[in-house]
Amino acid sequence: MRFVAVTAPSAARTALVTVASVVVALLVCALVFALAGQSSAEVYGTMLRGTLGDPTGLAEVGRRTIPLLLIGVGLALAFRAQFFNIGAEGQLLLGAVFAAGTALFLPVPGALLVPAVFVSGFIGGGLWALVAAALRRVNVNEILSTLMLNYIAVALVTYLIAGPWKGKDVRGYIYTDTFPQGAWLPTLSGTQVHWPTLLLGVALALGLQWLLSRSTFGYALRVVGENPGAAHYAGLSSARVATLVALLTGGLAGLAGAGEVAGIHHRLLEASQISLGYGFTAVIVAWLARGNPALCLITAPLMAVILAGGDLLKIDLNLPFRVVDIFSGVILLCLIASEVFVRHRVQWARA
Repeated sequence: MRFVAVTAPSAARTALVTVASVVVALLVCALVFALAGQSSAEVYGTMLRGTLGDPTGLAEVGRRTIPLLLIGVGLALAFRAQFFNIGAEGQLLLGAVFAAGTALFLPVPGALLVPAVFVSGFIGGGLWALVAAALRRVNVNEILSTLMLNYIAVALVTYLIAGPWKGKDVRGYIYTDTFPQGAWLPTLSGTQVHWPTLLLGVALALGLQWLLSRSTFGYALRVVGENPGAAHYAGLSSARVATLVALLTGGLAGLAGAGEVAGIHHRLLEASQISLGYGFTAVIVAWLARGNPALCLITAPLMAVILAGGDLLKIDLNLPFRVVDIFSGVILLCLIASEVFVRHRVQWARA
């Protein structure tokens, strides 16, 4: 058996390998559940019935799809440009901080408060990602810098809600005062699905797909990501493209943070309550989409089902608290391992 390089993998080949890798991941997870004494049919049946087959569960899927979609769309572009942003969790938190500061302290007229909250969230997340882009210019790997910035963002949120922004009516937990009603996002009746952020995510997924495939910047981004040498020869600045991509992907994560605090919590609170690991899970959303923002419209709900279904498994089947991490980790490992089959075909022959 030997691997033969495929010069230009087709879209059909890429899709087939991606689907196969997800199937393998589900089979591996089924084996893990069997070792834990649970039937895989019961586990997956519980997940699907409790999410897609139940109105409350479906609303939870929608709620979790929103941040995964916004962050995943940005990461899809970042990975396409070979800017490996692992700091969306921190960028989401900085977006939440900027959004909360705008809602609580800036004298913005009522009609403009929600747009101002979103703009502030974008700026907060974008600036946090630009730190990593600046460090990349002096040869600091963005994987390390974005990952470390996550922990600084968590510490910053804790400092603010326990210190200068601490609410006047705090009892036990730490959080800020409640946002004025003008900064609250409307939600679908009886759910926590803040539909303006969902519509924004759908529009951005389609708009950025057009940007990637039809615009001059999209062409530059694709060339820089696929062949940096050719990009340099053509006079395209890799550093400039990386900076713009960092601003965009960080800004989208910041929009997700703004949506979470303005649409669900209506205050800034502890980092673990704002984000349920969305920044890390969205890496899988983007990887499944293979660098196509529009495909995040499919992959984000898929991962949202796993996140929402994981909570059901903890309650209904008494599975360990980290059961969702098993899903996420195995799927990501299988996706990474499948890259060799995207770019190579297996050739069988006698020795």
